[in-house]
Amino acid sequence: MSQHRAAGDRVTPGNAARKPGAGRHSAKHRVARRNTPSSTQIVGLTAALAAAAGAVGFSASTLASPTQANSAVNLAALSLDSGQQLSGITTARIQARQLATRDSSRVQLADTSKKQSAAAQLAKARAAKLTATQALTAKRASALAVAKAKAELAAKTARESATRCQIMVTGYHITATFGQGGSRWAHNHTGLDFAAPIGTRIGAVMKGVVIFADWAGPYGRQVQVRHEDGTVTWYNHMSKFSVTVGETVYAGDQVGAVGMTGNTTGPHLHFEVHPDGGEAVDPDPWLRNHCGLNPYTAG
Repeated sequence: MSQHRAAGDRVTPGNAARKPGAGRHSAKHRVARRNTPSSTQIVGLTAALAAAAGAVGFSASTLASPTQANSAVNLAALSLDSGQQLSGITTARIQARQLATRDSSRVQLADTSKKQSAAAQLAKARAAKLTATQALTAKRASALAVAKAKAELAAKTARESATRCQIMVTGYHITATFGQGGSRWAHNHTGLDFAAPIGTRIGAVMKGVVIFADWAGPYGRQVQVRHEDGTVTWYNHMSKFSVTVGETVYAGDQVGAVGMTGNTTGPHLHFEVHPDGGEAVDPDPWLRNHCGLNPYTAG
């Protein structure tokens, strides 16, 4: 009996429960086998973590033990966490760059706006200055034009006054006046005598038309000129004629020369004035009023 037991003392799964202590040994072995990964589990885990482990330099062939497998898992997790941290850092850097770019764009836009505003203000100031300069130039030009017009008008008036009437001879002196009596005339003197050397030039006192140029008895050689207002002036005792009837003469145009033809005792111009061709009047006030000439100082 005892020998049979000794011969069959080998523990098998069927009789393990019948041996003393065999149950505890089997239970411990089963717990150990449950807590310790098998080679199949290690290989499966290695395959599952191969991609993650590759990020930290491990391959399936290096995972030879559960400790190495656990290390690989931890490294893979660490790699994932590091990847997430790197991704977060990269995102933060991108956002920071974008923010910096936006800030830079805002600064550049602000600078551009300031420059444009300054340029606009400068252009406005220049335009205002140009407008003021143009206005001042126009004002000065207008004032200059007015002054020029006034000067031209004054010069024209002076020319007209100077050319409207001129004294008949130069280098003369008055020897007889209007209304003067004497033995040399049949009645009182009817004109004004301007004594001058023979041949002295005689000019028309004003613009007019020659209506007579011939011998006139005691007046000698005589020329008559009708003026625009109807007044007729006589030029007498001339040595020659310089015009013909119908000719238009202007103030100062020569009509003859001083002589002593007719009833005279010496060379002179006997000048008479006949308003509207009528009776003679005193030439002195007529020359003053119509021509602004003083016969006593003009020559």
